Amino acid sequence: MLVLPIIPFPAINPVLIAVGPFAVRWYALAYIVGIIGGWFYARAIISSQKLWGGPAPLTVTDFDDFVIWITLGIILGGRIGYVLFYNLSHFAANPLEIVQLWNGGMSFHGGVTGCVLAIVLFALRRGIPMLSLRGGAAYITGGTALAFGGGFRFRRYELGAALALQQGDNKGTSVLVNLFSLR
Repeated sequence: MLVLPIIPFPAINPVLIAVGPFAVRWYALAYIVGIIGGWFYARAIISSQKLWGGPAPLTVTDFDDFVIWITLGIILGGRIGYVLFYNLSHFAANPLEIVQLWNGGMSFHGGVTGCVLAIVLFALRRGIPMLSLRGGAAYITGGTALAFGGGFRFRRYELGAALALQQGDNKGTSVLVNLFSLR
């Protein structure tokens, strides 16, 4: 019988700080830090004509507006993706809960889809080539990737359900499973 390696999850509270009904989660903090960090980094790159060999295809003010568009794309896309793919029957019965982001529920793939849609709509509206926005979007959506990593670490949802194996129930602590031993 092959023994499966188990890496236990630490017992980390997903809430960083709570004041009354307001709570800041590690997951949200990852989004905020990534978006703001990417925003400042991309602004520095856009304002450097030396890097572009002339003026950038968009101004710093355009990019500031783009940050709002892509942030809304992340939030709305992530929430809509969660509602549609993970819990549609619940939200169909309780539609007012769709806007209750503070109760959790964002999907990574929905956020990515929202980002792509924000890039296309912003580029069309401003007359800016879409490919010139991809770098700025990559810096900003680094927050999405960082938050995805935070979700992996603190929320466990990307790992799937716990497996009951021949060795016994692992109580949701298994991260690394030798797939060759599964039948």
